[in-house]
Amino acid sequence: MKEQVNGLSEPQVESAVGTDAVDPAILKRSSLSRIDYVDHFALTPFDATNASAERWARTMFGDVPTAAERFIWKGLLRLRLRRGRSSTTVAGWLISEKSQSWIRLQAASAALTANLILHATEDSLSLTTLLTYERARGSMVWRPLSSVHRRLSPGILRDAVSELSVDDADAQDQSGRS
Repeated sequence: MKEQVNGLSEPQVESAVGTDAVDPAILKRSSLSRIDYVDHFALTPFDATNASAERWARTMFGDVPTAAERFIWKGLLRLRLRRGRSSTTVAGWLISEKSQSWIRLQAASAALTANLILHATEDSLSLTTLLTYERARGSMVWRPLSSVHRRLSPGILRDAVSELSVDDADAQDQSGRS
């Protein structure tokens, strides 16, 4: 039984791994011609804000990658990330397509091409990772990293919800003082 918090069930993260386990509508948002790896994490239910998918992505990953993200994305996966802050990137990943409710980030290396798809609805927030292995090295590197990725992803979603909830509460508090 899910716990109740302020009348809502305590948010839970559901996960799926593999193309057969992930909703085909999500897979269609990918820019990849072939999907060799996919995982999907969805946090439900939560008290949604009116934040755009891009704002959620920037809350999760920032405008520029952290040192840990650079180590994994550039050092281990060798993804080519864009430098600096830009309206066309999130943490160095190119924004390849977006709407109010979803955003697709893309990065590539010689060994693999990756999409991160974030989708925000009124009662769920999801993060989907999709990969195409361009060379055998892509699979060899990702296989051990994927288990770490799957352990970290639920926390990334929960932290983003907490951060935006605090930001929204602060904004409401500030507007009440004006």
